[in-house]
Amino acid sequence: MTGLELSRSYCELYAPTLFEGLPSDVRYRAALGLVGEGSECLGFDDKISRDHDFGPGFCVWLSTDVYEEWGSELQRRYDLLPVSFKGFTRQQTQMAGKRVGVFEMQAFYRLYTGLSRAPQCAKEWLAIPEQLLAQVTSGEVFADPSGEFSALRVVYQGFYPDEVMRKKFAAHCASMAQAGQYNLPRCLKRKDAVAAQAARSEFLTSTMAAFHLLAHTYMPYYKWAYRSLAERACAPAPVLDAVRSIAAAPVEQVDQDDVEALCQTVGASARLAGWTSCASDFLLDVALDIQGSLRDPYLAACPLAAGGYR
Repeated sequence: MTGLELSRSYCELYAPTLFEGLPSDVRYRAALGLVGEGSECLGFDDKISRDHDFGPGFCVWLSTDVYEEWGSELQRRYDLLPVSFKGFTRQQTQMAGKRVGVFEMQAFYRLYTGLSRAPQCAKEWLAIPEQLLAQVTSGEVFADPSGEFSALRVVYQGFYPDEVMRKKFAAHCASMAQAGQYNLPRCLKRKDAVAAQAARSEFLTSTMAAFHLLAHTYMPYYKWAYRSLAERACAPAPVLDAVRSIAAAPVEQVDQDDVEALCQTVGASARLAGWTSCASDFLLDVALDIQGSLRDPYLAACPLAAGGYR
């Protein structure tokens, strides 16, 4: 049983007891589900991931006025629910903070995006760390009678505006060029294994971020980036093979042909998307061309590296 399946079953059985005896408007103004941190929200949980912060539980998101009046009572009722269900007992750590329970809707979104509303400009979109956007759009909403929680979720699930995508893609291309095409071979010539390792890591992160962007998929944090590349971004097999080959080889044996193949694929994808007409295989040229085509004044004035994965 996956974490999401466990959460849904637990919610279906115990959620009604939370609202028993309360005004019907309280239930109508509440959304139920499991969204946020944790491998189960991405669908990546396994036996290893069950050693901490895993087990039966769900989120209750309340409108602001409902939360102010009934939030404490609903949290008190939630805390009385069984901690064990279908053979699983919730394992919580202090470091993880609160992942399930009762939340005020706007505060929940603010936790991940810094905003209580949808982003209204390119600057606000660019300021949100992508891994947090992956978290706030992950998981599943089991029920949302009023649609209030889902209305904002749909905005984030709709992905970045076009100009923001282009800006971020330009940053990824510049990083791929700098780390993989330029610095990695230079570091290896100097026999500086530490710097070469750093360059390889930076190149792989930017490469996976670029392919996530092309798939209109937010890249989660580093531990799940490659799995997400395969299962959520659905990258082609040659891309997955090249990324895995570069990552697995001793850094002194990284095949620069694999690096160049990935860069060529990213450049070709940018041309296919209509983001650039630059035919250069050196991705810094592609990045500068995309950056130069941006019409949004804020994005156009940003440094080339602004929008890189974080």
